[in-house]
Amino acid sequence: MRDRFTAIRDALPGVGIFYAVKANPTPEVVELLAAEGCSFDVASPNEIDLCLSKGAAPGTISYSNPIKKARDIAYAFGRGVRIFVSDSEQDVRALAEHAPGSSVMLRIQVDSKGSTYPFGKKFGCSPEMATDLLRLAAELGLVPLGVAFHAGSQQLSVDGWDGAIADAAEITAKLRAEGVELSTVNLGGGLPAGYLDPLPPLAEYAAGIKASLARHFGEFAPKVMVEPGRAVVAESGVLRSEVVLVARKSYSDERRWVFLDIGRYGGLAETEGEAIAYPLRTSRKGVSLDEGPRGPVVIAGPTCDADDVLYQNTCYELPVELQAGDHVDLLCAGAYTASYSSVAFNGFEPLATYCVR
Repeated sequence: MRDRFTAIRDALPGVGIFYAVKANPTPEVVELLAAEGCSFDVASPNEIDLCLSKGAAPGTISYSNPIKKARDIAYAFGRGVRIFVSDSEQDVRALAEHAPGSSVMLRIQVDSKGSTYPFGKKFGCSPEMATDLLRLAAELGLVPLGVAFHAGSQQLSVDGWDGAIADAAEITAKLRAEGVELSTVNLGGGLPAGYLDPLPPLAEYAAGIKASLARHFGEFAPKVMVEPGRAVVAESGVLRSEVVLVARKSYSDERRWVFLDIGRYGGLAETEGEAIAYPLRTSRKGVSLDEGPRGPVVIAGPTCDADDVLYQNTCYELPVELQAGDHVDLLCAGAYTASYSSVAFNGFEPLATYCVR
């Protein structure tokens, strides 16, 4: 994680890096990143408390969830948080009342084409509305900091931020002409992690972002924030599962069904639609099984839920001698696994997390 954070910081010099705590809220993760000088993107009072307890200063925290209760705004303000993200009039007015004088960014909806997990319409508002709300924020005594967006989780295109940067520049220029100065653009998350398929180098993503900023903002270069989560923690995690059962469903189907003791409700929510395909390795009593003959499989979880199937379209081949009790390790599983683990659905315990330094 330290290496990944350092690589992002070096690729985007001068950019404020706000780790998206939701990706992996393990206290040791937050503590390590705070010690490295990272800032934090939080979505709830509990995440604020976590960051502060692990050494983060209030000024390094951005409350980036635009959906929040008035009492949660007041709590954040009372704990020293002064950067907020909004996308609605009601929330802007609540910020003015319960976090007076704070800085606010307005999140816009974007085309997140190229991402594995597009964000749809839940977050953000139209650029026209964002412009009006930033103007309103200034009238209500807030500091209109700038424009925020999210290019979609696991954004695979190096140009995936360009359209939203263009919208942010247009909003900024329009308000500048009215005497309202915005200073910052929040590029959100989206920087990808490596799974099965190779990715362009991080330098290519950084170059694409820098070129877009220069092209659309010109001489009025803004301050820039990013909110990486997956890109920082994914490759640090290994999820160890045990094979519960290996079975065939017919005499004619060459594929075996491999049932693991961890499924979609035990931390593998991102296998929905087979969006994230984790690299796998297998072992028996500490000895690798990956050198022998292999065959095609369907991989499923252990619960009595028909949707608890991880991979039946993604082409996985596992050792033909795989059997109950063997281990299947899911690599690059440090993001959105433990934090997505359910509370004992079907009696299966949530994931335990162990940190190795």
